[in-house]
Amino acid sequence: MNTTAAESRPPFPPFTADTAAQKVRMAEDAWNSRDPGRVVGVYTYDTRWRNRSEFPVGREEVKVFLTRKWVRELEYRLIKELWAFTDNRIAVRFAYEWHDDSGHWFRSYGNENWEFNEQGLMMAFCQHQRFAYCPSRPQVSLAIGSQT
Repeated sequence: MNTTAAESRPPFPPFTADTAAQKVRMAEDAWNSRDPGRVVGVYTYDTRWRNRSEFPVGREEVKVFLTRKWVRELEYRLIKELWAFTDNRIAVRFAYEWHDDSGHWFRSYGNENWEFNEQGLMMAFCQHQRFAYCPSRPQVSLAIGSQT
């Protein structure tokens, strides 16, 4: 499906330091909302993802994937940090924590490389490169941002 002007997501490339940081903060806020509809709205309709052994294609499959993810990953909290940018690309570092229904905490972190079209929609996510440490065993840690 083609992207229309109504589907644009400013700020648009080419990015500056300020607009790249704004784009990263907007992504962090969307993910922390745990609203799959809000998250997928920043991607092109034909987005292709790779997450461990899952390969959702298109907004609807990604929405199903995220819904399932956040049923399992309770109190999900993500931090994204701008690492580098140029023209229509942004690189970020991320860390997130969550716990399962038994109260076991998990932490994942890594780097992502994003590519945007002229309408400011993300074209590539986990498709080209995503370097992440995503352990499958519980971690002894506090939730991100907790004050203890």
